[in-house]
Amino acid sequence: MQHEAHAHHHEPGTHHPETHAQHQGETHAHHQPAATWAMAAQATLHCLTGCAIGEVLGMVIGTAFGWGNLPTTLLAIVLAFFFGYSLTLRGVLRAGLGLRAAIRVALAADTLSIAVMELIDNGVIVLWPDAMDAELGDLLFWGSLALSLVIAFVVTTPVNKWTIGRGKGHAVVHQYH
Repeated sequence: MQHEAHAHHHEPGTHHPETHAQHQGETHAHHQPAATWAMAAQATLHCLTGCAIGEVLGMVIGTAFGWGNLPTTLLAIVLAFFFGYSLTLRGVLRAGLGLRAAIRVALAADTLSIAVMELIDNGVIVLWPDAMDAELGDLLFWGSLALSLVIAFVVTTPVNKWTIGRGKGHAVVHQYH
């Protein structure tokens, strides 16, 4: 009796091989990637790329056609979301995910990041004196747009670090790469 009880008892600091292997598998299956600043910056840069393409394209189109500030800004925001989601979709579709699942992943990964980026980016341009009325040939147009995207990157990176640390946002995309 004593021998059987002792066989199932482990000394502190020692592990039974089967138990250790089972424990390792369980730990790794539920382990989230560490939310490093580098990972957050990379996720934000990915998001910024799509947002910048859409933002610049929307501003250029609206300004070139002489649209007012509101329709130009709305077009820029819509295109920023479109291109932001598109870059994520392209990656997860290439990883073999079906279209519906890929759309769900893109929405989960990018919505908060793009929303924060667009809020900051457009907020800077709206608050910057005369930036909303600048023309394509004006340094103010390009300077305010570039600086607004840099500020959006700086503000959005901690948001992405926070979401990645909770297994959300771009952490969802990482499992498909």
